Formats: sequence, structure tokens, C-alpha cells
Amino acid sequence: MSVFIVRRLSQSLLVLFVTSIIVFAGIYAIGNPVDILIAGDATPAEREQAIRALGLDRSLLEQYGTFIWNALQGDLGRSFVFNQPSIDLILSRMPATLELAFVALALSLVLGIPLGLWAGLRPGTVLDETVMTGSILGFSLPNFWQGMMLIMIFSVWLGWLPSTGRGEVGYFLGIPTSLVTWSGVSHLILPALNLALFNISLVIRLTRSGVRETMPLDFVKFARAKGVSERRIVSVHVLKNILIPIVTVVGVEFGSLIAFAIVTETIFAWPGMGKLLIDSIMRLDRPVVVAYLLVVVTLFIVINFVVDILYSLLDPRIRLGSAS
Repeated sequence: MSVFIVRRLSQSLLVLFVTSIIVFAGIYAIGNPVDILIAGDATPAEREQAIRALGLDRSLLEQYGTFIWNALQGDLGRSFVFNQPSIDLILSRMPATLELAFVALALSLVLGIPLGLWAGLRPGTVLDETVMTGSILGFSLPNFWQGMMLIMIFSVWLGWLPSTGRGEVGYFLGIPTSLVTWSGVSHLILPALNLALFNISLVIRLTRSGVRETMPLDFVKFARAKGVSERRIVSVHVLKNILIPIVTVVGVEFGSLIAFAIVTETIFAWPGMGKLLIDSIMRLDRPVVVAYLLVVVTLFIVINFVVDILYSLLDPRIRLGSAS
């Protein structure tokens, strides 16, 4: 285990370093924030002063060197627009994005696994065809279109749920969350469902294929021969085996939920990191964009590490850090 942790940490640091080079070069080599931040009637002297204040008068290599040195001390730059540390801005929006992603992940598992089980246990039936058709639609329809249709149906036509904002936020263990107030929950339902639709379809198909592959195996036949009930066979023997690929895929997809919540947060005006990123790109707020991408990459690394640990716990035959 210790060898695995050391190896993964070294790989993670290398990934972060390479990512910082690519992101920094890509973001800082495009556009000029001064054109947006400074008024059009500013004098050349005022413009030059702003360029020096933002550090844009130095070469790209000098700017990157300063960024790396500050990053090693926990400083990922200061926002051009808000004049605040970029990491503080991102961390202030992170609870909203994580809340949205966790709820979307929970919906994916709560809806996807039972539907996949029902479809896998009844292949060729109307239920199976209906569930699989719905999963194809979840894969095929664009995320932004799904979001607009959810707003059209549940907000405009039926008037059941609000379409934008986060609603009233309460606190649980000192963490701001929408889950402790009805206003917050009602604002959360549509964006969480929109973000979860693709993953619900993915979990359905993974579960169904896992059930179809596992049911004919010898250990299932042996359990039936011993008189084990069908419910116990499915809930204990079959489900335990199909959870391994589901945990692996869903763990990676959780990182995707965080990274690609941008579209959902924009459509539903959800005040998370994704909306902050879009606003920063529109304003060429380079430090915030770079800090956001590095934070997301770090989240991906941590999530993959946790998935590896869970994988070994679900299947004891897998040993992290083994010689093989």
C-alpha cells in the first residue's frame, strides 16, 4: 500500500506540473485582459500602469515562473476582476458545485441500479425495452437541450419547480447547503436531474450487462441448487459482482460531473464553479481560469485514488502496490 501511495503521489505531481504548463501557456497566450478591464477612453499612461499592475508586461516564461513559485506557497494568483485570491473565489463556489454533483451521483445510483437490475432480470420484456430506450435517449440528447426541456416542462408549463438560482441556503455542520431547506431542495432538483441523466443511462446499461453476464455463471446456479432465494441471489451474489465495474466507472464519472457541470450551472444559473469559469472566460480573468482547471485536475486525481482503494475493498483479490 505504501509503495502504491508514493507512486501515485509522484505521478500526481507530474500530472499537475504538465497540466499547469499546458493551461498557463494556452490561457495566457490568448487575448489581452486589459482590453476588457480598462475603459476605452483610458490614456496610454493609465493603460501602461494597469499592464504593469497585472504583471502582463513580463514575458510568458517570467509570468509562469512567478506563478509556479507562488503556487508552491498556496497562491494560485489574484483575480483581475474581483481583486481577490483566485483560490478563495473557487473555494467559495465549490460547495454549490459539489452539492450538485453529489446529488446527481446519488440520483444516478438510486435510479440507475434498480432500473438496470429490472431490465437485466427480464430481458426481452416490455420493461426491458422501455428502460433501454430511455437510456439511449439519455445518451443521445444533448445536455443543454435536456436542461431547456426540463425548464419548459416543470417550470413553465407545470409551474412545479423553480428554474434558476440556488434558493434559500441553510447550514449543516457549518457547511452551506441547499438540502436543509425546501426552497433549496426545490431549486436543486432540476439541475441535479439534468446533470444526472447521462450517468443514469450509463449505470442502467452497466448494471443490465453485468446482470446478464453474471446470472448464467456457476456460482449462481450453485446458490439456486442450495435453495437460496432469488432475492438473496440478486441482492448479495449478483449485485456484489456487478458493483466493481460500476464503482470504477461512476467514480471517474463523478470527476466528470464536477468538471462538466459548467453547462448545467449556466442553464440553471447555479452559483457554482462552472458558472464562475464561464464568467471568468468572458472577462479574460486568467488567474481564475488557470486556478479552476488545476483544482479540477486535483479533484480528478483524488477521486481516482479513492476509486482504486474502493476497488480493492470490493474485490479482495486486488492488492494495491503488488509486484504484478
